[in-house]
Amino acid sequence: MSDNREPSATGVDNEAGYHVIRSEQLAPTSGRTVKFEGEPYRAGISFFHVNNGPDEGPGLHRHPYPETWIVRSGRAIFRAGTEEIEAGPGDVVVAEAGTPHGFRNPGPDPLELVCIHAAERIVQEWLET
Repeated sequence: MSDNREPSATGVDNEAGYHVIRSEQLAPTSGRTVKFEGEPYRAGISFFHVNNGPDEGPGLHRHPYPETWIVRSGRAIFRAGTEEIEAGPGDVVVAEAGTPHGFRNPGPDPLELVCIHAAERIVQEWLET
């Protein structure tokens, strides 16, 4: 079945039961990270698509839901409490709800990963800057 209709300015096509969010609607921040929150699209997840340079990454924080990371390229050092683990392309890392965590790119290559939040809206409590 072909649907030749153009998506609306918001990328939403509720009549057909699906939503298309075009890449230009997900502009990256100055830190090259794209944020998607699923609530407007009735999606049960949200995510960050991260592109970090060496020594970049978020400080320690936590969420009231689990967070799952998929490393697409480069390497990441994930911290959960006092534990650290290195992960590379194709690795999946999960932090349980309420677990303090953060990550950084140890370099020298760029780090690309997807941070999946098991919630319609991203809720973050920063524990360090």
